[in-house]
Amino acid sequence: MTRVFHRNPRSVYPVAVRGEGAYLIDREGKRYLDASGGAAVSCLGHSDEAVVRAIREQLARLPFAHTSFFSNEPMEALADALVARAPAPLEKVYFVSGGSEAVEAALKLARQYFVEKGEPQRRHVIGRRQSYHGNTLGALAVGGNQWRRRQFEPLLIEATHVSPCYAYRDRLAGESDDAYGARLAAELESEIRRLGEDCVIAFIAETVAGATLGAVPPVPGYFKRVREVCDRYGVLLILDEVMCGMGRCGSLWTFAQEGIVPDLAVIAKGLGAGYQPIGAVMVSGRIFEAVVSGTGYFQHGHTYLGHAAACAGALAVQRRLHDDGLLARVAPLGTALESRLRSAFDAHPHVGDIRGRGLFWGLELVADRERKTPFDPRARIHARVKAEALKAGLLCYPMGGTIDGERGDHVLLAPPFILEERQLDELVSRLGQALDAVLRSAVAA
Repeated sequence: MTRVFHRNPRSVYPVAVRGEGAYLIDREGKRYLDASGGAAVSCLGHSDEAVVRAIREQLARLPFAHTSFFSNEPMEALADALVARAPAPLEKVYFVSGGSEAVEAALKLARQYFVEKGEPQRRHVIGRRQSYHGNTLGALAVGGNQWRRRQFEPLLIEATHVSPCYAYRDRLAGESDDAYGARLAAELESEIRRLGEDCVIAFIAETVAGATLGAVPPVPGYFKRVREVCDRYGVLLILDEVMCGMGRCGSLWTFAQEGIVPDLAVIAKGLGAGYQPIGAVMVSGRIFEAVVSGTGYFQHGHTYLGHAAACAGALAVQRRLHDDGLLARVAPLGTALESRLRSAFDAHPHVGDIRGRGLFWGLELVADRERKTPFDPRARIHARVKAEALKAGLLCYPMGGTIDGERGDHVLLAPPFILEERQLDELVSRLGQALDAVLRSAVAA
């Protein structure tokens, strides 16, 4: 019997023992095509020798030096590399060990910024319904997935939530993208004014909504309107690119595709590609200067922030993306994947929507395509799809509660940037097998 307290203690998990490119191999020798990178993490696959070598060499030189005493060379070099490719005014980097930690740091830094500025009355953070920003208490509070929040709500900080940009279900009949985006921006502005025009710290959103909504991109112009609203009331804009950033959607910064720059950008997952735990907050110059000219320090910290081996691995990932051309593969591979997904599932009676960007795609599953009716949550369609995909040798990322935390099912795909086109066919074929096996029986029932 395992002594591990697994995520789901009632499940029996296969034991992964080896990674080869886009595949994971279990103890029985079965191979799984990793079409989700775990949770959109393993963007370089599972055996990138350049990244492994960089970590190994750093461990031999210096595994760890606490950042209350020292800086370290790979941390400085990684910060330089990220800022060199970031738009102004993002000019400083605060390193942590993962996405939830990065969101916590961004929230606390945003609050401290206003305290340093002499605006301590700013205390509200606005998020979006059906967003996901992590599982620590602060991140969970600003996230908008009710199922994840419910039992912990007595412990959460107060946060409010506005509508997500979810065109498949929420755009009105006959409403244009522009009108829909304007309506959502007006809702945000109304919430800021309800809370107090000088009482809101920040608005936080995923640039492309990830785990709990299923790779939903914004409509054109939405984030430009959001940026204008935030600027009008002096509210900071925090964009969460933990899942959708670092090349996943075809550019290093997904917000660049929206023509805006946030005040704080949160990254993780693809930053280290799964080779070491790492996350970061990209910080605008004015926020950094307010802290430096005020108390002089950020009142926050974790033991392993700026870990030398993690930074060395992430720096090697950046080199692979840019120097070795892997980032340039994402857009054409994404186009090829989209084409195959649409060819296979556009007419599927139980695939209501296919959406995404780059190598980040979601399929929303429905009982009735015309009415967009979700399956009964008790059927646990998402869990059954995951199990059938595993049987077929495919790792995908299905989730339930897409619509409101309870109803709705989707499948998230986030394959590695090293994938070959022939493997796209394997991916879509195995996904089709899993969907057919589950949906035939679900409809029959």
